[in-house]
Amino acid sequence: MTTVSRLGAAELIAAAEELADVLTDTVAGGASVGFLAPLDRAAAVAWWEGRAAAVSAGHLAVWVARDVDRLLGTVSLAFPDKPNSRHRAELVKLMVHRDGRGQGLGRTLLTTAETEAAAAGVTLLHLDTETDSPAESLYHSAGWTRLGAIPDYAASPSGELRPTTIFYKRVGSGAGGEAGAEATAVGG
Repeated sequence: MTTVSRLGAAELIAAAEELADVLTDTVAGGASVGFLAPLDRAAAVAWWEGRAAAVSAGHLAVWVARDVDRLLGTVSLAFPDKPNSRHRAELVKLMVHRDGRGQGLGRTLLTTAETEAAAAGVTLLHLDTETDSPAESLYHSAGWTRLGAIPDYAASPSGELRPTTIFYKRVGSGAGGEAGAEATAVGG
């Protein structure tokens, strides 16, 4: 059975080793999540530990999916710090370990982030993902709107410049096109 839970800052630090396993596996599998291959495990652990301050400050929310034995996936929401953008958040670092793929974990994590964002008053989500990637198909099938693609946006793990596709989705009271009230970061 898989469970999804939100991590506080201390829990994030405690899970950094397992999160690093997911991150290094994702990069080794060719997914473009901001890192080049090969990704050093110590660097991956340090990167995750470095997110704790943003979690503590409410600028980042991190969820993890676990089965009985281990952490298999993660997703985060990044919240802007500007007063005119508190109604939106960016979906970042949706990753599922290759051992956990094909079980609906990506969809479960995505739905969790969308639901929790809406519950916190966020009305608009956005993200970018490598064009023609499996992730792009997931977002499209989950009702996200494709805005367009930017050529040569980021290097793939192998170093090749690749285009990225920008998506957005209205959630909560914004799903019907209404502007939402000022929202706060997803509560913890």
